[in-house]
Amino acid sequence: MNRMIKTLALTCAALAFVGCESRTDKVDGGGVLLSLSDFDGLPVVVSASADCCNVAVDQMTLQNVVKNPSGTTSDLMNVEIQSYEVVYTREDTGTRVPPKLVQSIFGVVPVNSTSTLDNYPVMRTDQFNNVPIKDFLDFGYDRETGSTVIRLKFGIRFFGRTLSGKPVESAPAYFSVEIVP
Repeated sequence: MNRMIKTLALTCAALAFVGCESRTDKVDGGGVLLSLSDFDGLPVVVSASADCCNVAVDQMTLQNVVKNPSGTTSDLMNVEIQSYEVVYTREDTGTRVPPKLVQSIFGVVPVNSTSTLDNYPVMRTDQFNNVPIKDFLDFGYDRETGSTVIRLKFGIRFFGRTLSGKPVESAPAYFSVEIVP
C-alpha cells in the first residue's frame, strides 16, 4: 500500500511538470496570427558597388491578429518577436542566389495591434560577398547569365512567440529588386 501511494504521488508530480508552460500556466485564448501588413521605402534597384553592404526597408508594419475575433483576448496573446529571415529567388534565367539573411531581433507586437519596424536590413555583407552579386563586384556582370541585371524576389518573414509560449510566424511577404553593378 505504501509503495502504491509513493508511485501515485510521483505520477501526479510528473504530470504537474509536463502540463505547465515554462512561462505561465494560463492559456492565450485560441491563438494569434502575425502578419507583415505594410512596407514603405522598398528598394527597387540596388547597385552592388554603391549600396554595398547594407540594403534596408525604410519601414515595415507587423500586425498581431486574433484567430478568433469573437473570442476573448489577453496580454498572453502579445507576440515577442525573436527573428526574421529574408530568402532570395531568381526572377530571371539565373539559378544562383545569395545566402538567406537571418537576423535576431526583439520587440513586442500587442494583441490586436501593430508594431512599426524602421530600417531593417534585407541585404548585408554576406549577400554581397557571395555569387551572384559578388560577380558584379569582381567582373561587372553575372557570369552565369552574362547579364548586367539580376532580378531577385525577396521573401521576408518574422518569427516570435506569444507570451504564453506558442510559436508564431508570419507568412512570407514578397517584393522584387533589380541588382545592377
